[in-house]
Amino acid sequence: MDSPPANDCCSVCHDDFSLPCQANCSHWFCGHCILGVWHHGSALQPCKCPICRRVITLLIPTQTALRQRHDPEASHVLENIENYNRIFGGGARSVVQRLRDLPFFLRRLCRELMDPQRSLPLVFKARMIFAMLLSVIYVLSPVDIVPEGVFGFIGLVDDFLILLIVFLHVAAIYRSVLLYRHGGS
Repeated sequence: MDSPPANDCCSVCHDDFSLPCQANCSHWFCGHCILGVWHHGSALQPCKCPICRRVITLLIPTQTALRQRHDPEASHVLENIENYNRIFGGGARSVVQRLRDLPFFLRRLCRELMDPQRSLPLVFKARMIFAMLLSVIYVLSPVDIVPEGVFGFIGLVDDFLILLIVFLHVAAIYRSVLLYRHGGS
């Protein structure tokens, strides 16, 4: 979703959203509320989502919030969100965190690919197509690291691993596009 659900409210202040931001765990918060959660804890570590307790490594403000940049208070909150993304958005994350973030980034990527109003950078599109093409060629080719003919169902493990690696790669590239687009790099 490009904006929070209409019948929802911020889980921190329990009020209507003010400068809504979506975290990498897919939950929505007011920009100033989630920054308050971060400032309440250690400023040297990313905060955890108040709902699911996952580490928040990326905050994505809505386009509506970004259009309010002329307002001094909104501008200050958006600058702090950019600062948060700059600090925690590009850092090393565990494989488990990447796997948990995968559905979030793939959903957003699919929505963005279907939206004619949005355009992704040509370099990203080329890398994504190249990675997908190579993975399809590998999965469809008779040459396998673990052949299905010898090992049966277990022989499909390498195909699934290749597809997982490609999806993780595409999600990482899309994450860097989002960081760049929202001022995180």
